[in-house]
Amino acid sequence: MDKWTSTSRILPVPPGGGVSCAEARDTARAVLTELEMVPERVEDVLTVVSELIANARRHAGGVTAFQVTARAGALTVEVSDRSPRLPQTRPWAPGEPGGFGWRLVNQLADTTDVRFHRSYKTVTATFLYGSPQGR
Repeated sequence: MDKWTSTSRILPVPPGGGVSCAEARDTARAVLTELEMVPERVEDVLTVVSELIANARRHAGGVTAFQVTARAGALTVEVSDRSPRLPQTRPWAPGEPGGFGWRLVNQLADTTDVRFHRSYKTVTATFLYGSPQGR
């Protein structure tokens, strides 16, 4: 890793979804404190972290890994889960509860990506920002 890289990672020990939304947000906040990111953008990151963790727990068999990585100019959030299925964007239905998470993730992050592995996937959301503090 170069001197502008900061990474924090959680690997759940017990099977079944181990990482909570609060735990993941706290981990993300620890990395975010090192960055020059406007408060609104910090909230976007924390919202996406919550959505990705909640979706993995609710729809994809649980979280197998969570990682936040800050590099000069970009922050990535990665959530691995137990499902090989692509996240779904449900049709717009404001009167029905739920179904807005993946749509929200795609609206708040600058880019999203899904990488498939043998029997699981990793969802990545990337956020662009100014330079890290202390440059």
